[in-house]
Amino acid sequence: MPNIRFTAVAAAVCHLALAAPVFSAPPENFPARVNSLLDDLGVPGATVAIVEKGEVTLAKGFGVRSLEAPEAVNAETIFATGSTGKAFTTAALAILVDRGLIKWDDRVIDHMPDFRMWDAWVTREMTVRDLLVHRSGLGLGAGDLLFVPRSDLSRKETMRRLRHIKPATSFRSGYAYDNVLYMVAGQLVEEVTGDTWEVFVQENIFDVLGMKSSTVSDQALIASENRARPHARLNGPIRGMGDQVPLDETMAIAPNAAPAGGLAISANDMTQWLLTQLGKGKMPAGEDRLFSEAQSAQMWLPAVLQPISPAPANLAAAQPMFRTYALGWTVQDYRGAKLVWHGGAVFGSLAVVALLPDQDVGFYVAVNSEEGEMVRGLLYELLDHYLDLPMENWPEKLHDFKVARQAAAADMVAAQLAPTSDASGSGPLLPLAGYVGEYNDPWYGTISVREEGDALEVDFPHSLGLSAKLEHVRYNTFITHFNDPGMEPAYLTFSLDAEGRVDRITAKAVSPIADFSFDYHDLLFTPVAAAN
Repeated sequence: MPNIRFTAVAAAVCHLALAAPVFSAPPENFPARVNSLLDDLGVPGATVAIVEKGEVTLAKGFGVRSLEAPEAVNAETIFATGSTGKAFTTAALAILVDRGLIKWDDRVIDHMPDFRMWDAWVTREMTVRDLLVHRSGLGLGAGDLLFVPRSDLSRKETMRRLRHIKPATSFRSGYAYDNVLYMVAGQLVEEVTGDTWEVFVQENIFDVLGMKSSTVSDQALIASENRARPHARLNGPIRGMGDQVPLDETMAIAPNAAPAGGLAISANDMTQWLLTQLGKGKMPAGEDRLFSEAQSAQMWLPAVLQPISPAPANLAAAQPMFRTYALGWTVQDYRGAKLVWHGGAVFGSLAVVALLPDQDVGFYVAVNSEEGEMVRGLLYELLDHYLDLPMENWPEKLHDFKVARQAAAADMVAAQLAPTSDASGSGPLLPLAGYVGEYNDPWYGTISVREEGDALEVDFPHSLGLSAKLEHVRYNTFITHFNDPGMEPAYLTFSLDAEGRVDRITAKAVSPIADFSFDYHDLLFTPVAAAN
């Protein structure tokens, strides 16, 4: 990114007494900066919204919606926003708290008697607040394969399977990000109101705020003509390296996961959400409220500390002194200022929503690809601008860090797949028919391994047509080649019992930097026949 010193061109502009409050302009030459980054990083399109002191200062699209059909992005183009949508789920619950239908510290089972976790004590003690703050004891991303990349499971059935996921730590002992409990929170909305989460969010948030372009489901997103299509780099040694290509949107439909990150929002619509958040629940037009100021305080109230890993020297200026998780928001410091924010990632799209409450400023940045350095880099540049801090060229620094990280990961994968000099690992230890069968994991469900010609294939029925060819690596370990190119490859290892029969299958991602939602390591399949 070019070394441009962004300045506020309107900060000193004053109008007549009693006129509208003065607000700062976006950074000088900001649109040119965004367009330059699209070219430099190979990002198809982006959207940006900025509000300050009750005013919209920018809502604009950049680039194209798709590399295949390059219509221009505009301020009404909707982008998938991923986990930034968790704040909408907490807002839905805040509305229910204001209506007296629930309390934040109600026990979940008092509203959903069928709710169960692995441990009976955790089931009895888990509260609505616990669903939202990533302290349940589940491991990072545990259960995400129930909706990654897609699923035929209902939200209620997905919730029922949580009782089979073993915890990684004790309850409320630490932080580990999850999506499945936000799915439970969405089901809670339905149990309390009788309306699905989608209907409730549409009618009680989107419609009320006038967010007319945005959508609450994958199906509605795909049906929208003015949408940004997701893109990714899939033909390199690991995901994120190679050529930028559009993804098949129909290969990633997971209605059960929508409360954890299923919204798509335009820049114009997002301005209304940003203004309402900064207004602590007061809506931009008039004196009406979406939720009370008391609930706004609850949503921004830190509940659990997040660990902070040391940053490389060239990124250290952005490292916080503390980082916490509240109800659908991360609350931390940024170079001395209070920052309330959340990132979002669904495959092929990235977003961030950020608020500087003390400065009364909010931002939204989204791209239709997986170049996180652009989203996070522009966020830092906007933060620095509105905090009157020196320009740091964050996107370039983050890009350099990512490239080095990917290269190291690609080298590790190449080393893992290098031919072995051990002749005993040159072929499978069993004839292919010895691996064939159905295998069940209690929370994920059943997979089917079959012989197809001179190779093995595996089907994943609940993932709606997902299958993979298995290529032998060594001994009883195979690598998956999925029919969905967006799926991260995995190692499947068949373990044998004393009689030489398969008694379990374990899995792990091939790439050491695979997204945590590919939680293959939590799977443990055993032969269906042996379980009967």
